[in-house]
Amino acid sequence: MATVPLGFRLLPGVSNNSTRDTRYKIFILVFTFFVYTSYHCSRKPISIVKNELHKNCTVLGINDTSCDWKPFDHANFKELLGSLDYAYLFAYAIGMFLSGHIAERMNLRYFLTAGMISSGVMTIAFGLGYFWGIHSFAYYIVVQILCGLVQASGWPSVVATVGNWWGKGKRGLIMGVWNCHTSVGNILGSVIAGVFVSTAWGWSFIIPGLIITFMGVLVFFFHVPKPSDVGCSDPDQNGQAAPMTDETHQECHPQYESVPWKKWHRYYTYPQSKEADIEHSLANPTQSIEDPNVQDSTALVPTGEEKAVSFWKALLVPGVIEYSLCLFFAKLVSYTFLYWLPNYIKYSAKLSNTKSADLSTVFDFGGATGGILAGLLSDYTGGRASTCALLLVLAAPMMYIYNLYGAVSIETNISKCNRCTCNVRYYEMFKV
Repeated sequence: MATVPLGFRLLPGVSNNSTRDTRYKIFILVFTFFVYTSYHCSRKPISIVKNELHKNCTVLGINDTSCDWKPFDHANFKELLGSLDYAYLFAYAIGMFLSGHIAERMNLRYFLTAGMISSGVMTIAFGLGYFWGIHSFAYYIVVQILCGLVQASGWPSVVATVGNWWGKGKRGLIMGVWNCHTSVGNILGSVIAGVFVSTAWGWSFIIPGLIITFMGVLVFFFHVPKPSDVGCSDPDQNGQAAPMTDETHQECHPQYESVPWKKWHRYYTYPQSKEADIEHSLANPTQSIEDPNVQDSTALVPTGEEKAVSFWKALLVPGVIEYSLCLFFAKLVSYTFLYWLPNYIKYSAKLSNTKSADLSTVFDFGGATGGILAGLLSDYTGGRASTCALLLVLAAPMMYIYNLYGAVSIETNISKCNRCTCNVRYYEMFKV
């Protein structure tokens, strides 16, 4: 059994087991929400800073490219900026494949801590290029590649943790609200980057890098990958709590490790028992208890360690290939908006870098709204795949309409962008 993190031990204890399980589940849900929020907060600044790396110098009354940040001051600046994106995403894709294997074979707390601190270091390194006056394109490419590799540690870890604590069943609304971390992180990253982009764009990376590093430290002290690590009940496939075992009981109550779970359960279930009877039972832990309301705990003890699933076995799981293809095309749209929407808004609506950054957050507000509504719909209908298909089909014409009318006015841009992302972002629900 994994060691209980030091910070988690400081959380207030609850004597009632069902209340304790519920409180810990809520804590893990909220904690992982902020963990992945910090990931997207550190991922967003590059899309905001692009407008500063290559500016339209003629607007400033300059006829050359002296206002641009070298090496993005040449005619091929679009290719160079695009290279930063696919260097990150290509590394991210490889890292995602590798992190899934690694995460199943080591303690998720250590894996996630290392990934977050490394992500913070790489994000800060990109921002330091401004203060150190680095104009080497190779430097920024290498930083993006390394950042993509370590950023891939986030999603497999938080999804595995939430799955371990909440199980399956009707949880569309819960996951819809929880999945807003993507949008909240993008909004924070856009706002923070927008504040510094026109003055000292290095801070646009350094501050989000410090945030994710700080969250990585908190993960080391508070993250618990599985309920059994702290003596809580594991949920079954329907999202309900599984019965407590002797093993998890002893972890949660080490001072009574000699008392089987059946006895301990009796004390909470029947508080009217006389103190003398309780003392007698504690003094005779091997004495049998005839209680028809308590299951035989010996049948619930795990038979062995969980084994990681191989790549080919995972590929054969029903629905994996179909959902992967669905996610591929949805990601194509989502990351286009993530990395290029501020740039598109700036040149189509003729806005400043800061205003373009602020306006791009509308996409994420719509994503949060769409995820919650889609979660409600999937819970109500019981059809997650049908809900996904419906919203993705609606997203296609909305993107076309946004391309036609998004530049007409700021109000139109906000309206169309919000509706488009409401439909696109539901794909995230299928990764949980």
